[in-house]
Order: sequence, then structure tokens, then C-alpha cells
Amino acid sequence: MKSQGVRRVSGLSVGRWPTRLRAWATRHAAGSNIRAWLLGTLLLCAGGCAFAQAAPATVRMDAQAVADGIWFVQGESAMGSAANQNFISNAAFIITPEGVVVIDALGSPPLAERLLELIRERTRAPLRWVIVTHCHADHIYGLQVMKAAGARIVAHAGCREYLAGDTARLRLQASREELFPWVDEATHLVTPDQWIGEPGAAADLVLDVGGRRLRVGHAGPAHTPEDLVVFDEKSGVLFTGDIVFRGRVPFVGQADSRRWIEALERMLQWQPRILVPGHGPLSHHPSEDLALTRDYLQFLRQAMGQAARDLEPFDEAYARTDWSRFAALPLFAAANRMNAYNTYLLMEHEGE
Repeated sequence: MKSQGVRRVSGLSVGRWPTRLRAWATRHAAGSNIRAWLLGTLLLCAGGCAFAQAAPATVRMDAQAVADGIWFVQGESAMGSAANQNFISNAAFIITPEGVVVIDALGSPPLAERLLELIRERTRAPLRWVIVTHCHADHIYGLQVMKAAGARIVAHAGCREYLAGDTARLRLQASREELFPWVDEATHLVTPDQWIGEPGAAADLVLDVGGRRLRVGHAGPAHTPEDLVVFDEKSGVLFTGDIVFRGRVPFVGQADSRRWIEALERMLQWQPRILVPGHGPLSHHPSEDLALTRDYLQFLRQAMGQAARDLEPFDEAYARTDWSRFAALPLFAAANRMNAYNTYLLMEHEGE
């Protein structure tokens, strides 16, 4: 007799699977590689228990050459979703004779596994360091893979409170729902091995690895309180994390935009030759891209600051503002209104 409520997806009965996996499989089981993963997972873990392995990443990820010994991968210009597997941020790696330095770890363990494969295609040198530019989910959910591969993880001490608090825990809990199966029950937060900027310690770090001198500096509070940037003195490559969103509207969130602008001004003075942003394509004209992010933040502060001083309601201020300079940028529709509102609140607070 046919059981009630049991559906079949690509020949597999899904009626008794956990709700989250059942819903995901119904939507995505067309791909043969996904079917193979589903079947393998079921064989490993019957009866609806917690699943032991995440689905392999299927989004396209290519390592692009930046300079001698340096590569980066570029995420999509989109908000994180199960459809894009949370591949929305950039990561980079530097290969030296003494080992590999990775900058950021992407937004899921499967993405980090794919990044590690790209590294192994180019070198068998050991994975030495991972530098975390900041502790947003799309940059840190792959850390567990890098840690397991032997890397020592470095971050700013400003991450410590976030990683230990409810905000990170709740964000991961939501990601397990929204980004399943790429982020799942096995995905966990990783505590860095070394903190920069603890009380009484140096705010910056210099790594000498295989003939490369990497300056790891605290540039925050900017996009986040804990922002780190990395400057490779040999090549003149600057890795900015999310202090620079190239070719798209940045995510401002609760950022201190005044100090973010100050950080951008300092980096303009360094005159880097190449810039690897946290989001968007590589830049061979760093001053232009640093200036674009700076100009957007300055415009937000000017427009929303004037509205706050005049006690003009936000909706009216937003409607009358001429956004034409930035309206064609990717994610303008998704992010700009939120950015403007948060800046409006910030400017109200600054004016008190």
C-alpha cells in the first residue's frame, strides 16, 4: 500500500527525511552530483539524524592571477542565498616557498574546500596562515576547513566579543536554514589562534613568509570595528576586505561611516598598485575605487545628515535625494535604502 505524504525526487523517497532536507531536495534534485550527495548522505546517516557532510560546492570558482604568487577568487555581486551557495565575497591566497597565506575563508565549508583545491592545484606547500579581514558570515564560515588543513588563523581582537556572543550564534542558526545544505549543522564558528590589537599588544602584525613581507593592519572601526587590511610590500597589492566594495553598492549596516572614510583616506596615501576588494573585481586603479566607496559614504552622510539636522522625516528625505550617481551600481535597489536609513540614524546620534 502506498504511504501517505511520501514523495519521490529523482527516484529517492523524501517523505521521511528531515523537513529542511526534504524541502531542499524537492527544489534542487535535478543535478546528478546533488543526487549522488543525497544518496551518499542517506547511506551514512539513516533515520533523520544530523548529517555528517555538507554538499559539495557546485558554483563556478576560478582562481584569477593578481601578481607573482598571488591569486584571488571573486564571489557574485548578490545577496547570500542557497541558490548562489553564499559565494558572494572574495578570498585570496599568496604562495611562497615557505607556505601559503590565505586572506578570508568564504561563506561556507564547501566553498572553502573548493578554494583549498585551487590552492593545491598550484602548490603542495603547507597552509600556514589565514588572515580574517572581519567577522561577517560570508568571510568566516569556511574557517573550519582551513583550520583542519593546518592553518593558523589571525583576526583582530574586535572579533572576540562577536564570536562569543548571541549575534554570531543566531546568525549561524539562521544561515543553517537559509543557506542549507551549504551551511548546515556541522558548520561551526572557529576561534582564531592569534589576536591582533588586544590591550597591551601591537595593533598591527608583520608576517615574513618565504621572502614576502605582509603588513597586517587594523583599519577599523570602518565597515566593522575589527577591519584588517593586508599590504604585500613586494607586489604593492592591497587586500582591503569589505572596506572596499568594488563595482557595487557597499553594505553599510551599523558601520561608523565617518571613521570608514578616514580609513579610505589613509589607504589612498599608501598608493597601492593593485587592490583586491572584499567584493567585486580586481582593481588596477586602486585610487579610483577607494575614492568611489569614500564618495558614496560621504554622499550618504551629507544627504542624511542634512535631513537629520532639519528634522525631516526619513521617507521624505530619501524620496527627494538625487541618487543618480550611484543608482546604476549593482545591489543599489537591495542595499541603498537600508544604508541611507542607518546613516540617517547615525547622523541623528552624532548631532545629539
